[in-house]
Amino acid sequence: MDFALSDEQVAIRDMARDFAAERLAPDALEWDETGHFPADVVRSTGELGLAGIYVREDVGGSGLGRLDAVLIFEALAHGCPSIGSFISIHNMVAWMIDRFGTEEQRRTWVPKMCAMETMGSYCLTEPGSGSDAAALRTRAEMDGNEWRLNGTKAFISGAGHSDLYIAMVRTGGEGPRGVSAMLIEDGTAGLSFGANERKMGWRAQPTAQVQFDDCRIPAGNLLGEEGKGFRYAMAGLDGGRLNIAASALGGAQTALNAALAYAQERRAFGGPIADFQSVQFKLADMETQLEAARALLYQAAWKLDQGTPDATKHCAMAKRFVTDASFAVANEALQLHGGYGYLADYGIEKIVRDLRVHQILEGTNEIMRVIVARQMLAA
Repeated sequence: MDFALSDEQVAIRDMARDFAAERLAPDALEWDETGHFPADVVRSTGELGLAGIYVREDVGGSGLGRLDAVLIFEALAHGCPSIGSFISIHNMVAWMIDRFGTEEQRRTWVPKMCAMETMGSYCLTEPGSGSDAAALRTRAEMDGNEWRLNGTKAFISGAGHSDLYIAMVRTGGEGPRGVSAMLIEDGTAGLSFGANERKMGWRAQPTAQVQFDDCRIPAGNLLGEEGKGFRYAMAGLDGGRLNIAASALGGAQTALNAALAYAQERRAFGGPIADFQSVQFKLADMETQLEAARALLYQAAWKLDQGTPDATKHCAMAKRFVTDASFAVANEALQLHGGYGYLADYGIEKIVRDLRVHQILEGTNEIMRVIVARQMLAA
């Protein structure tokens, strides 16, 4: 059992951390305040190989593993969890096309996605189906040699800004076996977007509804096989959950680092507050929580890389534990800052707001418990 990172993994992590420090952190507070989506910065990740992290190399991907990916997204979140998470979602879309698409689809879209010339969004959730994703109502019907789509997707990151949307739609009967995955390019007639949602956090990335009104796409834009879309969507979420957990972990570590520095600088009752045992206990608990979260996350990523039978369960366990622990640590970091933690200038309240949604998206933490329990009871 070897817990050490390889020299290559250390180099990958440090590269992502440097990018976060140089390109994300300096402007993160301003992007959050103004709701600006830095598309130019996001697209620049293609030059670093961060837009197709676990995509195969023959179509321009970096060919890395899931453990490499969580190292990258943890590092990016040190600069901005919101933007790091958007890059994570793009990577999930690129992987789905690389993994499940036809050779023509791989050659058509994936190289541009790996270069970040084409940004991708993932469209599963609908206004009436969130956790019960298999109840989705958006429908696609064959009309000649085209698919005609009608319906609405909700809470879509990148809506109105991405170049390619992968949407899970109903092509058959009720339930998961009636769901297929479709690829819809920006600018397609019948594709439109709702207003940008006003959110508690993740303000630096756009979130809106994606609407299909007699939206026609070529028959060849069916991803993989008809009726397999739900399975593709769930496979994408295994890795997506790890990435979202990693982004939460990186944000929480930044908050803890700030709280540690503040506790050593802030003086009260004749000395630095770091001298108080109550503060020391809090810092020790926060550090322990994040180290435990990191160990579980890295193990789950290793299991997904190895394709172990319990990989999905461990991805769900990691997503639930890491995001809960990360939010708790970030919130405690705000408390240690006192009133200053509540001020936007210190950046802690932004991390707290950003990390709250990590307990909800890519499957709520309640659904993660359902996944874990089902696998336990089926054993």
